[in-house]
Amino acid sequence: MKLEEYLKVIERFLKDKLVETKMSGYVLGVSGGIDSALVLALAKRAVGEKIFGLIMPCESHESDANDAIELLEKFNVEYITVDLTSTFQKMAIELEKSYGHPLDKMARANIKVRLRMVTLYAIGQTRNSLVLGTDNLDEAYTGYFTKYGDGGVDLLPIAELTKSEVFEASRILGVTEAILNRKPSAGLFVGQTDEMELGVTYEELDNYLLGKEVPESVKVRIEHLHKVSAHKREPIPKPTKFIRD
Repeated sequence: MKLEEYLKVIERFLKDKLVETKMSGYVLGVSGGIDSALVLALAKRAVGEKIFGLIMPCESHESDANDAIELLEKFNVEYITVDLTSTFQKMAIELEKSYGHPLDKMARANIKVRLRMVTLYAIGQTRNSLVLGTDNLDEAYTGYFTKYGDGGVDLLPIAELTKSEVFEASRILGVTEAILNRKPSAGLFVGQTDEMELGVTYEELDNYLLGKEVPESVKVRIEHLHKVSAHKREPIPKPTKFIRD
């Protein structure tokens, strides 16, 4: 199946889920990154005005919101901005005060992602809407998402697309140049990039997932990431079933 054909499969999936669940629409966090941009474009084509966007800056660079706004306005999608910066800072200060020690760097950064999840579900429930996720195949396989953060969603429309396919699909659907030209980053802290944290390039990761040859060191790194992140993809562990007398 060609990519253009599969995009229509995703659109049909988004249409059908609203009918199946009897929900009124979708909410989506629009970060200014390529993945949320593609999900927005697909949802707009699939359900029209039933998609609602949220921009949720949290100690974020101003360009993130600017790029998100440009995209939302191009696709004529209704949206709101909820600045989570002060909420995050107050929470981090209170946690460190109560705990008596500084938080781990990534634990602190992941508060931002989880606050966005809370915000999306608050608006989603208010609007009788499902929360759309933006994780792609690379992120799903390596566990490059925050548990109960960007991993806390109702649907994952692009979870079968590699990063290169996300870029190709975004070009097909007319995503703005500013977003197409951005270096992939979760924006968790200054200077952070996806590839820096993953320890492999997206090209290498795509090649591995597509069954192509990659250096042994790359293969070892990707398989390690997949193994240690298994808990993010599997059901929450429970003891054996309680058989009552």
